[in-house]
Amino acid sequence: MKALLQRVSAARVEVGGETVGAIGPGLLVLLGLDKGDDLALAGRLLDKLLAYRVFADDEGRMNRSVADCAGGVLLVSQFTLSADTRKGLRPSFSSAMPPAEAEALYDRICQELQARHANSAFGRFGADMQVSLTNDGPVTFLLEV
Repeated sequence: MKALLQRVSAARVEVGGETVGAIGPGLLVLLGLDKGDDLALAGRLLDKLLAYRVFADDEGRMNRSVADCAGGVLLVSQFTLSADTRKGLRPSFSSAMPPAEAEALYDRICQELQARHANSAFGRFGADMQVSLTNDGPVTFLLEV
């Protein structure tokens, strides 16, 4: 399981010209699900991303989490994060979780995130999404569990 976190001043996801999820300041999280990932791993990832200190404190140091500053979290499924790019010029997706399993797990992760962090929004699994963001910093981290 991989999550690409980007600290943003704003982010949104559109599907077919309709905004399906949007946040102000917070984290845009692109989520890649691999074979073998499960809800227990997802719980550990959510623990980490909600507590990950990427926001400035009063002294300008990255000492505050998205939970500390009540920022938004926009969670978007992105299977391309599961690509193996070590060989050749074409990515391999053999390690990615099959779509039906991934959708079920993504839906559960969304429910769990919403229960833990009220200021959450979501992309639409499997849709052709247009993601817009203003990366703040830029600050970007890859979390793996």
